[in-house]
Amino acid sequence: MNFFHLLLSMFLLISFLTLETVCGNAELRALMDLKSSLDPEGKILTSWISDGNPCSGSFVGVACNDHWKVANISLQGKGLSGSLSPVVAELKCLSGLYLHYNNLSGEIPSQISNLTDLVDLYLDVNSLSGTIPPEFGNMASLQVLQLGDNQLVGNIPTQMGSLKQLTTLALQYNKLSGQIPLSLGNLEKLSRLNLSFNNFSGTIPATLANVAHLKVLDIQNNSLSGIVPSALKRLGEGFQGANNQGLCGVGLSTLRACNKDPDFNVSDIDTSNRDHPDNSDPATARPEPADIQMHCNQTHCSKSRRLPLSAITTASAIIITLVFIGAGLFTFVKYRRQKQKISSNYSEGKLSPQQPKDLYRKSPSTLVNLDYYNGCYPLPNDQKAGGLANEYLNQFRYNVDEVESATQYLSEANLLCKSKFSAMYKGVLRDGSLVAIRSINMTCCKTEEAEFAKGLSLLSSLRHENVVKLRGFCCSSSRGECYLIYDFATMGDLSQYLDMEDRSGHLLDWSKRVSIIKGIAKGIGYLHSNEASKPTLVHQNISVENVLLDKEFNPLIMDAGLPKLLAEDVVFSALKVSAAMGYLAPEYITTGRFTEKSDIYAFGVIVLQVLSGKTAIGGSIRTAFESLRFDDCIDTNLNGTYSSSEAKTLTKLGVQCVHESPDERPNMVDVIQELSVFPAHSK
Repeated sequence: MNFFHLLLSMFLLISFLTLETVCGNAELRALMDLKSSLDPEGKILTSWISDGNPCSGSFVGVACNDHWKVANISLQGKGLSGSLSPVVAELKCLSGLYLHYNNLSGEIPSQISNLTDLVDLYLDVNSLSGTIPPEFGNMASLQVLQLGDNQLVGNIPTQMGSLKQLTTLALQYNKLSGQIPLSLGNLEKLSRLNLSFNNFSGTIPATLANVAHLKVLDIQNNSLSGIVPSALKRLGEGFQGANNQGLCGVGLSTLRACNKDPDFNVSDIDTSNRDHPDNSDPATARPEPADIQMHCNQTHCSKSRRLPLSAITTASAIIITLVFIGAGLFTFVKYRRQKQKISSNYSEGKLSPQQPKDLYRKSPSTLVNLDYYNGCYPLPNDQKAGGLANEYLNQFRYNVDEVESATQYLSEANLLCKSKFSAMYKGVLRDGSLVAIRSINMTCCKTEEAEFAKGLSLLSSLRHENVVKLRGFCCSSSRGECYLIYDFATMGDLSQYLDMEDRSGHLLDWSKRVSIIKGIAKGIGYLHSNEASKPTLVHQNISVENVLLDKEFNPLIMDAGLPKLLAEDVVFSALKVSAAMGYLAPEYITTGRFTEKSDIYAFGVIVLQVLSGKTAIGGSIRTAFESLRFDDCIDTNLNGTYSSSEAKTLTKLGVQCVHESPDERPNMVDVIQELSVFPAHSK
């Protein structure tokens, strides 16, 4: 009997995997058709190949769910110039479609409404035309609909009032017209409604004033008229209604005052033009809600229709049977996976094809319930798990909208650099502040939320003139990304001023070099100190790439505390680069531990790099430093314009810091004391 069960299990497993392959091929064909429409010239989506695996991480912008079905397509700001094909509806498990900030044209296919598990739909900042498909009212899971900055015409379909999960509706900068439907007042979860810069007319439905979660209503630059419902005063600055000549209100700064402030309610509105569909026009009839909806965490993603009772009974029996079989398969597969060894999975900017299944368990899921404008990573609330840290961190939270607005939707034009676990973008906040935004894939972060929250608390608490300031953060579950927002350093990183033959305009004179070395020492000293606001912190990865310069060439240490957020294997992977560049202290090889003395070793390497103007400190240069042969080791671009006494002190200090024995290296307090005798502006 046991042998029979084994054969049966193997047969079911093979059938299961065969089904997965067939479904995968269907999705692959759909993706290839979608590629042809989005990127007709084939210049951008080159990683989408017909014999590839969409769930391997090799398809740019594609992420899968637990069942290896496409759940997310993120291609914002890629320069796509085609159109959106109806074939996208064949990706049944799609929960997020992000195609904003491209140059797509053509009409929005109504077939998108078949994606009943779609949560986020971003088509804004394109050149889309035509009308808003009324079929969108069928998308019961939709939470965010962004169609702004296009060429859309016509009315807002009344069916939009059926989107009970909708939190954000953005239609700004189009050519839409007609009245604002009363049915939008049925959107109980709506928090942001942007209808600005269109041709809407008529009055503002009083039903909108009854939407409890509404925080932002932007209707400026339309042709609206009448009296704004007084209840909307609660929005404060969240209400924007300027440039509607016929519109007035009381207590609203962007509108002219009305002669009186009547108690405005639904009965005050002219009901002769209510937005109930004309029954004579089947195209505008309100769709009936679906009876049964199945979710993408199951093997199939489909929507059932009304069935006879006998069919339902039979189906129930089949489903129960499949559940038991599935449980057995799940246990078997889970056992197999636990036996597998997880290899290094971090390649330049993407996940390794060797680990698509396990790693993408942390990828955006079709079951994610996310409010886009409050899309921050949920942190633990209980005090034991870091609740105090969570309360403290609330003041540092940003939202995804702010991140994307600052970086032009994470446009590649704003990409500053890319490492094995993150990407850095330049951004401009709405207040005009320049920032650097680091995007980290959540698969690279610590899995324990309490530890992650403590790490964020530590990063946000660091305050020193020589340490880059963390302004805030936002971690989006649906995107699978965590964003760290830092102050921007306008002069770039220190490595840019080394190994350069053409130094016109980039040469660091002697005084700047001394000042930079002193500033780095102070920053490390702050990290190593034990203060009430923070514990002793070892940086672990100090390098010229992680020293930024502000407009006054003051040094700012980057990534302090970052290892507190990252998974151990990611931190270890980053060490390979550090070791290759000569920053890794010799004792780490035997101890496997970072200490303050390992930071001091890296500091000593930087001192020698700054003095020599070279990133690679070879044996000959180091020998010259040890022998104080400045002609052979001090940067020749200085043409001898440096202080010999200061060069001697700095050289001895640098050599001492890179001593092979950690006990022979000074601590940072002694280093700072040694440097304090230098004048503030060395010449």
